[in-house]
Amino acid sequence: MGVTQHGRTHRLDLADPTLREWTCTVLHSDAEQGVVLDRSAFYPGGGGQPPDHGVLLWQGVQTRIVGTRKGDDPYLIPAEGDPLPPVGTEVVGAVEDERRTRLMRTHSGLHVLCGVVFRDFGALVTGGNMEPGEARMDFNLPEVPPDFKSRIEELVNAEVAADRSVATRVLPRTEALALPDIIRTQSNLIPPDEQEVRIVDIVGLDVQADGGTHVASTAQIGKVQVVKVESKGRANRRVRVRLVD
Repeated sequence: MGVTQHGRTHRLDLADPTLREWTCTVLHSDAEQGVVLDRSAFYPGGGGQPPDHGVLLWQGVQTRIVGTRKGDDPYLIPAEGDPLPPVGTEVVGAVEDERRTRLMRTHSGLHVLCGVVFRDFGALVTGGNMEPGEARMDFNLPEVPPDFKSRIEELVNAEVAADRSVATRVLPRTEALALPDIIRTQSNLIPPDEQEVRIVDIVGLDVQADGGTHVASTAQIGKVQVVKVESKGRANRRVRVRLVD
């Protein structure tokens, strides 16, 4: 498995996160396992970012895609009862735009949050999860000031308004791991057999290994609200955020 190749499937989603429609060929088709494509812009899920939804269009028929099951190949999960395109069929894939775009904004917003908390409080991430437009991130942060919630919201939105560029690149593993503070989680989550590492750089704020989809600049995130800060143990703080449209 590589950064742009997952088994037999070429990953279009990482090369161009704005791509929403493309043509491809069915390599595997099974009601239980799912559908494998030779090229796919469906984000398969991972790193806290849920998989995309969308459709496959073929011969006047529609197959709804409601998730992905990862294995040697990314298996697209069809909606129950929908017809399946046979192996060898040329299909048009289409990602649900609103869901993907909100997930990209949410994911980039979490990176801004992570960058601010690391820069200003020195805290590493211990966990996180997101849905379109809302998310949580946990930090190893034993002590927080009384105004932590309002300070974090102000600092995050200042970085969003700064319209920082969000750039991605792929580096050899040894080169990537040599970058300072590239791992922002308490444990290194990069698989030991992964020889290439994808880097997401919010220029001037945050650089870390990441495999998700992102917006092109922080201004595209929109306003972020810090909904709640919770204590999850002696040294763990959970920050809940949502996008304000």
